[in-house]
Amino acid sequence: MRCFGDGDELLGRYHDEEWGRPITDEQGLFERLCLEGMQSGLSWTLILNRRETLRRAFAQFDPDAVARFGEGDVERLLGDPGVIRHRGKIEAVIANARATLALREQTPLHELIWSHRPAARPPIETFEGLETPREAAALAKELKRAGFRFVGPTTVYSTMEAAGLVNDHLAGCHVWSEVEQAQRSVASPS
Repeated sequence: MRCFGDGDELLGRYHDEEWGRPITDEQGLFERLCLEGMQSGLSWTLILNRRETLRRAFAQFDPDAVARFGEGDVERLLGDPGVIRHRGKIEAVIANARATLALREQTPLHELIWSHRPAARPPIETFEGLETPREAAALAKELKRAGFRFVGPTTVYSTMEAAGLVNDHLAGCHVWSEVEQAQRSVASPS
């Protein structure tokens, strides 16, 4: 059994190989946070289909490079049919890059995100009624205070799921135990 992605090769591969697997580095978490923000109001399949184009457009989500983007880059991206042409989302990626750099002086992004890791819980049987944990709301609040945009609790929780802070694979999913083991191996990223 697979939680999602049956009938869609790209989505199925994402489910099997990426979703819920721990990401502990700054650039990887910055990318996930930005992609989840881009996805807001859209389908995840659309984001996956455009992910490589988004990576090229946003300098592989290198926060140092994206932080140097200016208005000319915003206009260039708004004209690129391969990206999500939403001014607010494009400007959010740039603002988030700048906020990521600023965080390095206090608590780097990867440390901040992982410091909000929810406690492990038993496997879930269904996505129905799945509540956003208070840790996601607290992290969203901290990220907003640090200057991040498009980081509401739902987006932050989706990032936590995607980046392996929680194992929301269903109990009967064929990768649940593999993901659980990978997540247990992450004590505290540095």
